[in-house]
Amino acid sequence: MNILVCISNVPDTTSKINFTDSDSKFDKNGVQFIINPNDEFGLTKAVWMKDSNKASVTVLTVGDSSADTILRKCLAIGADKAIRIDCEAKDAYSVAKEIVAHCESIKYDIIICGRESIDYNGGLVPGLIAGCLDYNFITNCVSLEIESGKAKCAREISGGTEFSECDLPLVIGAQKGLVEESDLIIPNMRGIMMARQKPLDVIKAQNINSRAIDKKFFKPEEKGEVKLVKPDELDKLIDLLENEAKVI
Repeated sequence: MNILVCISNVPDTTSKINFTDSDSKFDKNGVQFIINPNDEFGLTKAVWMKDSNKASVTVLTVGDSSADTILRKCLAIGADKAIRIDCEAKDAYSVAKEIVAHCESIKYDIIICGRESIDYNGGLVPGLIAGCLDYNFITNCVSLEIESGKAKCAREISGGTEFSECDLPLVIGAQKGLVEESDLIIPNMRGIMMARQKPLDVIKAQNINSRAIDKKFFKPEEKGEVKLVKPDELDKLIDLLENEAKVI
């Protein structure tokens, strides 16, 4: 079985975010980048499937050389091979089409993406890949088992869980529940040393035109002052809510 795990290089949520060029571009200076958490849940599941399904696991990202660090971490976690499509990740459409172009030349039984990345939270890439390749697609995936060439999956829906079965090839949008945070693999020294011997291939991009541009970014407004009201000052609370906050 051949598994592809698509990886996003995203800012750590503890990093301080700034913008340049009249707030139209994200400033990467001083920002710590990590593996997108939803992608890491998918990668962990793929590594588990190496033994249970005799699978080969390839990780892939669309980006510049700054993404090589997280690809090496993916190799240390347990992936067999890493690929970087050498171009700037501009929007979901161009990223998905770059991945599709690669997948048209190499047959993958399962393509695992995070259901969304934590930077832009678009959630478009896995569905676009599935649509372009005409693969089955399950997002918000919290369970995946392969039996006799068929995938048995569960996905989170409003108010419950939906169970389904489909043929391969398959694209899934992974999230917490596919594995738990406690299951995530922390690379040890042996894994880090072995990762240096595993292939990290850089391939030429198709340079597909993006369909969207970032016009302007806005930071959340600073929180205003907080007024504390004593428990016995109910009339004052009502007055503030009605005349100042104007919420009643």
